[in-house]
Amino acid sequence: QVDLVESGGGLVQAGTSLRLSCTAPEIVLRVSRMGWYRQAPGKQRELVAVFTGGGSTNYADAVKGRFTISRDNAKNTVYLQMNSLKVEDTAVYYCNAHTVLQGRDFWGQGTQVTVSS
Repeated sequence: QVDLVESGGGLVQAGTSLRLSCTAPEIVLRVSRMGWYRQAPGKQRELVAVFTGGGSTNYADAVKGRFTISRDNAKNTVYLQMNSLKVEDTAVYYCNAHTVLQGRDFWGQGTQVTVSS
């Protein structure tokens, strides 16, 4: 069992910003590709942003230019900075650790982000 602890969700108005945090054990961060996913009501879980290796990142088209994934290795934390939030960004956001060698996925408990108009 791997504990990924998310925080930072909340209720905000459209056009504002939030920063989500995901804290993981150091060993997990070293052997995994870390990312953020989201799941809106009635929809499948979808990729938001992910580290793809070598410091590169990948973003869903819907969030490009507005969201930024980053990490602070000293704090064992991965962040998702969300700017210019839209109502359609409303979802439960999940931190994901995908181990590179074994191909296993670990998930956080999720944090709710609600954007009002």
